[in-house]
Amino acid sequence: MRRVLSVHFVPCALFVAGVLALVRTGSFSGRSDWGAVWPERPADMFEVSATVGVCASLLGLLLRPFQVRAVRVLEGYWDRWPVTAGLAGALARIQRARWHGLRKKADRTGGGDTACRVRADARRRLAARPPAEIQLPTALGNALRAGELTAGERYGLTTLTSWPRLYLQVSDRMAEILRSTRDVLDTAVNLCWAFLALTTSGATALYDEPFVWWWCGVGIALAAVAYKGAVTAAQAYSGLMHVAYDLHRFDLLEALHLPLPPDSDVEEATFRRLSGLFADMGPFELSYEHRTTDRGRVADDGDELG
Repeated sequence: MRRVLSVHFVPCALFVAGVLALVRTGSFSGRSDWGAVWPERPADMFEVSATVGVCASLLGLLLRPFQVRAVRVLEGYWDRWPVTAGLAGALARIQRARWHGLRKKADRTGGGDTACRVRADARRRLAARPPAEIQLPTALGNALRAGELTAGERYGLTTLTSWPRLYLQVSDRMAEILRSTRDVLDTAVNLCWAFLALTTSGATALYDEPFVWWWCGVGIALAAVAYKGAVTAAQAYSGLMHVAYDLHRFDLLEALHLPLPPDSDVEEATFRRLSGLFADMGPFELSYEHRTTDRGRVADDGDELG
């Protein structure tokens, strides 16, 4: 219920309330009468509140299946259409230039305390970004990609294919932290979209009233703040993905009835074969290790998957 309210209902309610305020002022049909925004009678207040609640609930239900798409658009996956693909390429080049600028700051030597702090800050920011050659056009996309392409790769696992399986093996405490951080990320993304939509609605309704263009300015500012919050939450989520692999990668092997590796070399080889299996890249032979079940039965070892 908490996720439904914060992620879906509240952003939709803000958008519906803003559009309803523009409608009540008559902004879409003529000069705005801002004195008509606030209801004068309790019955009118109840009617307005019910309208906002019902419309926001319906809009939230309609948009809920598109949550992943809402995040991906802000990440910068724009290659499907020629116009946006060109924009994505230009912005990705800017992101790569920023990456190289941070790398130069991180590699500088000498200097005093200020230089040391600059190097430390540059290294911290680089750690939250993917390599230069796979930069996405937006900061949000790079914050998430840093986790999606490095969290499991350190151990030989492909993160994109192994994460859904490993997520089911994490502890209850870890799962709660991951869900909470993801809720913050999705809420910030939806708030960004809600404020952008309000800005567009305001520009449509108030284009002929320059003295109230502050509506659009406020909307853009709030959208920028929400986007920055989404980037911060994405960086935290990517960091938690690394922690999840650090603590629970062997739980994935146990869940798949595979033997635990004795050293890091065997671990990497095992996880690379497992990643190939997840990606359906060909037949792989895996030796199983069936442990005692809850019923006290032990299965034979040495079964193979061809």
